[in-house]
Amino acid sequence: MSLHQSVLDGSQKAFLSCYLDNLGLVERLHRLLLDVIKDEFERLRVLEVNPVQALLLFNIGENEVTAGELKSRGYYQGSNVSYNLKKLVDLGYMHHQRSEIDRRSVRVRLTEKGRILRDQVGDLFHRHADGLEKRAVIDVSGMDEINTALRRMERFWTEQIRYIY
Repeated sequence: MSLHQSVLDGSQKAFLSCYLDNLGLVERLHRLLLDVIKDEFERLRVLEVNPVQALLLFNIGENEVTAGELKSRGYYQGSNVSYNLKKLVDLGYMHHQRSEIDRRSVRVRLTEKGRILRDQVGDLFHRHADGLEKRAVIDVSGMDEINTALRRMERFWTEQIRYIY
């Protein structure tokens, strides 16, 4: 135990413990989501696209975007998004076109093949939402509470990055 932890009172220790639990859950849930998508794709015999690439297709949807726009939305890291976009273009899931204004910038959008895969991920998420509701695992107000709390944490972390340094 560090010196800092030893001077915390009971309520501070409890809050820190809950915060650390939250961090672990967020990390585990993300990894588990990737595993769920991987299992679904194995069942569908979609083996050339990994779960991160599938989420990328899902998040792009019907939009036409640049890698920079995806990074600025906070979905993906720099080299990771560039690599995955290139791979998806090479596999025929996305079209790409250089910007007429800035030749360094490439805009991407889904091909028909990409839209089919995006829809398969959407169907998976729809089945999950339906199952959560039907089994009374969580209701809409519970989901709203979770989303509100996670957005507050996201804002706090964003402020730490932008304003502390």
